[in-house]
This record gives sequence, C-alpha cells and structure tokens, in this order.
Amino acid sequence: MTTTYEAIETHSGVIKAWTKGVPVDDKAVDQLRNVAGLPFIHSHLAAMPDVHFGKGATVGSVIPTKGAIIPAAVGVDIGCGMMAIRTSLAADTLPDTLSTVRDEIERAVPVGNGPRGDHRSIPALMGSMLAESEIADRFTVIKDKHPKIGSHKIEGQLGTLGGGNHFIELCLDEAGAVWVMLHSGSRGTGNMVGTYFISRAREELAKRVLDFHVPDKDLAFFLEGETLFDDYVEAVGWAQDYARLNREAMMARTLMAMRKALGKFKTDKSAVNCHHNYVQREHHFGADVWLTRKGAVSAREDELGIIPGSMGAKSFIVRGKGHAESFCSCSHGAGRVMSRAEAKRTFTLGDHRKATEGVECRKDAGVIDETPAAYKDIESVMAAQSDLVEVVHTLKQVVCVKG
Repeated sequence: MTTTYEAIETHSGVIKAWTKGVPVDDKAVDQLRNVAGLPFIHSHLAAMPDVHFGKGATVGSVIPTKGAIIPAAVGVDIGCGMMAIRTSLAADTLPDTLSTVRDEIERAVPVGNGPRGDHRSIPALMGSMLAESEIADRFTVIKDKHPKIGSHKIEGQLGTLGGGNHFIELCLDEAGAVWVMLHSGSRGTGNMVGTYFISRAREELAKRVLDFHVPDKDLAFFLEGETLFDDYVEAVGWAQDYARLNREAMMARTLMAMRKALGKFKTDKSAVNCHHNYVQREHHFGADVWLTRKGAVSAREDELGIIPGSMGAKSFIVRGKGHAESFCSCSHGAGRVMSRAEAKRTFTLGDHRKATEGVECRKDAGVIDETPAAYKDIESVMAAQSDLVEVVHTLKQVVCVKG
C-alpha cells in the first residue's frame, strides 16, 4: 500500500503524520512529541492532516495505549461526531430563498449553550428514544458511583445542538441531491463527565511514583486494573452512546422541520453516524489497545465516514481504505489554522460575508471565529490523506445553522 505520511522527528517514540502540504504549528508538534514519549504508547502516534494544538493532546491525533487511558486526550466533548443522510429532494426543487428552512430548523432544534441550548419539555419522539436506549438508567448507575459529576438533566439536552463549531447543514452533492449533515456530541452532560474524570486523573497522577516523566498534567492517566479506570471506561462509553443518540434525535427534529418548510420527501434507509472524539478497544500491530481518536474518524476498509469543511467550503462523504499505519483512521475535518481569539482579531464581518456568500447562515460577529479562513484548506487536507480514504460524495453547503 502506498503512503503519504512523513515522520516527525522526536527523541522518544515514533510519530507518523499525514501532513504533506498542510500547515502544522510548532505547539502542536510539541504536544505530539509529549504524547509519543509516554511509555504506554503502542507502536507509534498517528497525526491527521487537520492536526492542531489542543488540551493535553493535539486535535487530529490517533493515540494507541496499552494498559492506560488519558481522559484529557479524549477530551470533554466526548462522542462528538457527525451524521449525514441523503434525501429525495433535489437542488432544482428548493425555493429561491432558504431563510424559511433555516428558521424552521432553528425553531425545532435548540441551539447555543446556556438556556438557548436547553428546552423545558421533551417531545414524545425524544422521550421514546431516551426510554428505548436505557441511557437514563445507565447514567443513574454512573452518578451513584460518582455524585460529583453534576446534575444536568440529560432529557433536557437530547436533540439540542450546542455552540462553537457544532452545526446543522443542508448540502448539495455532485448530482444535485440534498443531504442533511450535522455535527454535535454529548453536550453539557458529557462535558461534566469528561471534566470530572480529567480532574480525578490529575489527582491520581499527583499520588503516583513513576520512573518516567509526564510532561503535561493534562496527560494524566488511569491504569488498567484500577477502579477509576473501569469507571471511566463505563462513563466514557455512556457519553459516546448518548452523543450518537443526540445526533439521531437532532436529525429527526431537523427532518420534521424540513418537511414543514419544504413538503414531503424521502430519505435513504441508512445514514452515516460516526464519532470523532472517543476511545474504544481495537486490535492494531499485534496487540489489543485502547485507541483514542481525538479529532479523527475510523476509516476501516469500506467503512463510510464524514469529513466536513468549514462554513463556506466543501464537505465529503468518504470510504475508508483500512490503512494500518494510520490505525485505520482519517481526519475529522479541515482543522483550525488559528485560534478563535485570533480569528476574531483577524477577520471582519465583510470578510465573513464574502466567504459565506451563497450560504444561508449567520453573518454576524458571533460566528467570526468560525469563518472559513480560520480553518485549513479542505482540498489540501483531503490531498494529504488520499491513501486513507476515497471520496464517495462531495457536498456543498446551502444552509448552515450554528449555535
């Protein structure tokens, strides 16, 4: 199998990076080296083309560990990921203005953080999904063990979007078919789960007597066999399942809103629903490992995934090639090229409006940190990982809902 990765020089460990032709900042490289040098890393660390500086570990990295898990590498947006489904609608059947469609979606799906990202009453459909999933019962078991996790009501955030880079989009593929694509995760409850266990891992790190150096407190870890390790695996698994259910609930709400605005249509029988912030047990290079994908998507052979661009760029439905060196992974998006604060300092409303021309979306100062130029060029990102995935569909946004 051909490969396009390049090795990042490091004193300890091995880093294989699919970053040819895309910028990688020095701080991200330092983080990669910090993680690669930990003694429980198995084989090597893989960096995706959207790699950028994160908390403890870089966003856009794939981390195989033996006998240990780093909670901060998974992060606090546990189970964050993408869902996409194709409809029977076509470009030439859409109305000239899409503002009504966007308005209906924003009414159906609470957006933003705080009060706007919550809702007082849960619709019957959401309640049925919650009951059938047994999510609430599982969370009660976790809370009984760890009451300090917090008291978010999970039913109050099921089917809600959140803020930041989370979005709902209507897109057109190369044949003019209309797709619905959305990006979100386990919301505030998952954040509390992640924050709690990151804090507990730091406490454990302070107690440990180690024969190696941990260069960053956010690389604190749990060891297999410890009670907290088992409890974290249970909790992170719950948050990942809740995130998947949340995307399904949002999709149901979005489709109902679209039918209200656009009339009847059909959807494909199957949808792509994939995490990109998660950890699970996998087998790589002769060993069973805990594989953390922090801003990366599973890309096993023939497995479908989603790689979104920024608000005004292309997105892609892809099929994995099962590349072993990447731990069968690919990027989760374009990846930030500058921080949110830097983007707000750099770009004007005029820049943002020009970059999102032709997209029905927010054009106000509150989303300048999400403007397309704050992200890497998605075409370059896709070229750098041509040996990891093949493009099945190319999508272009026509509506974008942001929190």
